[in-house]
Amino acid sequence: MGTPTSFSFSAVNFRVSSSPIFCERVGVQVFQSRKLKRNLCYLCRGVFSKEVYREKFVRIRCFSGNNNNSNDGDYTQNDGDIKEDSNNTASSAESAVTKTSRPEEKTVQEKRTSNDLPPSVPSRPPNIAPLGSVYTDFQIDSFKLMELLGPEKVDPADVKLIKDKLFGYSTFWVTKEEPFGDLSEGILFLGNLRGKREDVFAKLQTQLAEIMGDKYNLFMVEEPDSEAPDPRGGPRVSFGLLRKEVSEPGPTTLWQYVIAIFLFFLTIGSSVELGIASQINRLPPEVVKYFTDPNAVDPPDMELLYPFVDSALPLAYGVLGVLLFHELGHFLAAFPKKVKLSIPFFIPNITLGSFGAITQFKSILPDRSTQVGISLAGPFAGAALSFSMFVVGLLLSSNPDVAGDLVQVPSMLFQGSLLLGLISRATLGYAAMHAATISIHPLVIAGWCGLTTTAFNMLPVGCLDGGRAVQGAFGKGALVGFGLTTYTLLGLGVIGGPLSLPWGLYVLICQRTPEKPCLNDVTEVGTWRKTAVGVAIFLVALTLLPVWDELAEELGIGLVSTF
Repeated sequence: MGTPTSFSFSAVNFRVSSSPIFCERVGVQVFQSRKLKRNLCYLCRGVFSKEVYREKFVRIRCFSGNNNNSNDGDYTQNDGDIKEDSNNTASSAESAVTKTSRPEEKTVQEKRTSNDLPPSVPSRPPNIAPLGSVYTDFQIDSFKLMELLGPEKVDPADVKLIKDKLFGYSTFWVTKEEPFGDLSEGILFLGNLRGKREDVFAKLQTQLAEIMGDKYNLFMVEEPDSEAPDPRGGPRVSFGLLRKEVSEPGPTTLWQYVIAIFLFFLTIGSSVELGIASQINRLPPEVVKYFTDPNAVDPPDMELLYPFVDSALPLAYGVLGVLLFHELGHFLAAFPKKVKLSIPFFIPNITLGSFGAITQFKSILPDRSTQVGISLAGPFAGAALSFSMFVVGLLLSSNPDVAGDLVQVPSMLFQGSLLLGLISRATLGYAAMHAATISIHPLVIAGWCGLTTTAFNMLPVGCLDGGRAVQGAFGKGALVGFGLTTYTLLGLGVIGGPLSLPWGLYVLICQRTPEKPCLNDVTEVGTWRKTAVGVAIFLVALTLLPVWDELAEELGIGLVSTF
C-alpha cells in the first residue's frame, strides 16, 4: 500500500534587458487601451496577441522600419483608441507620452534626440548584449505565474486574526513566521510552547475551528533547525497552517476507478498464469520448452493451456485472497479512526501473481500512532492468511490421500527464503527436502507467494507499508537511514533474490516518496508499536534473505550437489 510519487516545479525568471541600444530601438511606455490590433514588427510580435482588451499594458514603440518607409509603431490617441501612425520620422521617437506613462519614462523620452536613432534596423535581429545592470519594468516573472497557478495561499488577514486570537501566553507564544508547505503555500509559526504539547494542540485545534470554521488545517511539527530540545522534554514544536483544500488529498476520480479495475483484471490473469506455471510437470513439452528454453522463438499454441486453467484456479484464488485480505486489514484499521482510503491499485506480476497494491490516504492522518496502526494492519492480515495456507499446504503435502493434487517443484525453490526454507525443512523432513524435486500442495505455493509479497511491501522504504510504519514509529530521519540501507541491499541482490531488481525499480518509480506528515507529527508512539515494527522488519529480512549453497547443504534445504 502506498502513494505514487509526487512532482514539483521550479520557477524561472525571464527579463528583458533595457540597454541603451535596445531602448533606442524599442521605446517602452505604459498605456490603457480598449483594443490593440497586432501590427508590430518581429521584435514586438511575440509580446501582444491579436486582440488585447482594456487592461494596463506596456507600450511598445518600434523603430524597426527600413529607412523612411517603415512604421514607428505609435499606436495611441488622446481618447485611448489605437491607431497606426504612418509618420515614421525620427521626431516620432519624441512624441508625447500618454497620461498613464510614468515620470521616469517621460524623462527618458525627453533626453532622446533625433540623432540618437539609427536610420534603419536590419531585418534580422542583432545580438544585443546588455550594457548595464538596469532592467525594464517589462518582465515575465514566473514566480508570479506560479503564485497564480499554484495552490491558494493562506490569507494574510486570516494570519493576523489567527495570530492575535489563537496564540498567546497560555498556549504558544509566536516569535517568528516562515513559509510552510511544499510550495510555501502555508505559514509556519515558530515560538515558545506554554504547556503540554498534546493539550495545547487540542486547544488550538478547537479554537481554530471556532474562529475560521473548516477553512484551515493546523499541523504540529518539529521546529526546523532547532538548536536545542524543549525544556519540558522532547523536540521543540512549531505549528503550520494550510488551507483545507490544499492540505487534504483530492477524491478518487472516475479515471482512477477505471484504471484500478483494469489493473485488477490484469492481476487476475497473472494469478491464473502462476497457477498454470505451477503445473510445469504436467504441461505439454512444447509449452515447457518455450517458457524454459531461451533459444525458443516460435510460441506454442495457447489452446494447449486451456485444460490446465481449472486446476490453476485454486492457486489463483489463494493469491487473490491474500491481496484482498491485506487491503481489508487496512480498511478495518482506518474506519474507526475516520481515515479515508482510496481504491487499491493492484500491480500484476507473473512471478508472484502480484506485487501487492497501491492504496492512497484520502484524508490527513491525525497522529503517528494511527499511521503505524493502519500501515501494519494490512501486512499482518495478509501474512496471517498466507502463513496459514503455507502451513496447511505443507501438512497436506505429507498426506497420501491428496497425492493427486500435489505438484512437483524444484527443491532449489526453498532456497529463496531462509525463514520459509527452515519451516519447510522442519515439516517435510530431510529426505523429502534433499531431492531434486519436491511434491507439494498448491497451497504451499500460494502461501509462499503471499508471504513474499507481504515481506516486499513491509520493506522500510518510501511509502510502502514498511516505510509508513517506520516513519510513524521512529520518525522521518530513521526512514531515510532504513531506506538507504534497503536500496543498497536490493541493488546488491542480498535480499529478494532475482526479484530484487524489478522490485527496486517498482519502488523507485511508484513508491519512493515518504508519506506526508500527520496533523500531530510530534507525539511519539508507544513502546509496543515500536516493538511490533522492529519485529516485523526482522521477519521481513529473514523471509527475503536467500540461502546460499553452503548453508543450504548444511541445513538440508534443497539438493545443492549430486554425486
